[in-house]
Amino acid sequence: MRVLVACEFSATVREAFASRGHDAWSCDLLPSDRGGKHLQGDVLRILNDDWDLMIGHPPCTYLCNSGVRWLHTELGRWDKMRKAAEFFLALFRAPIPRICVENPIMHGYGTTIIGARATQIIQPWMFGHGETKATGLWLRGLPPLTPTRRVKGRQQKVHLASPGPNRWKVRSVTFKGIARAMSQQWGGE
Repeated sequence: MRVLVACEFSATVREAFASRGHDAWSCDLLPSDRGGKHLQGDVLRILNDDWDLMIGHPPCTYLCNSGVRWLHTELGRWDKMRKAAEFFLALFRAPIPRICVENPIMHGYGTTIIGARATQIIQPWMFGHGETKATGLWLRGLPPLTPTRRVKGRQQKVHLASPGPNRWKVRSVTFKGIARAMSQQWGGE
């Protein structure tokens, strides 16, 4: 399959699909952390390039429930939220037969614009990682992910990441167990 992993700089999901023999590409405004098949630029320009599957990781800053309070205190935040929702929808409505767009739990304003709650909520501890990080998957043409290895000892490590200029980057990387489950369950044999 031709697989597009939108808004991914870490190459985690891309490499999970590539390891199963797929023609997997990542695309992000940032360069890839691991080289390989990566297109640096605006993903909206390549959505019509005959992909079989897309997994999108649009920025969550203005859509996630944890940031809703800033809508009422930070000037310009409402417009940024609307633009983020439009980008999310552009990915979800792309002319690709199978799509997963992931984001943290979305606040009600974003959900209203998107028009739907997540199809499925997953946690890293469902896929072999002893951490919590509720993540919504909006699915089109794909079945929900089946947990692969539930673990105990669940902690909020990602949420408690140290402050700093790269905190957002550390928090946005997909867990390898989730990427592996996506490639195994949605990548066919």
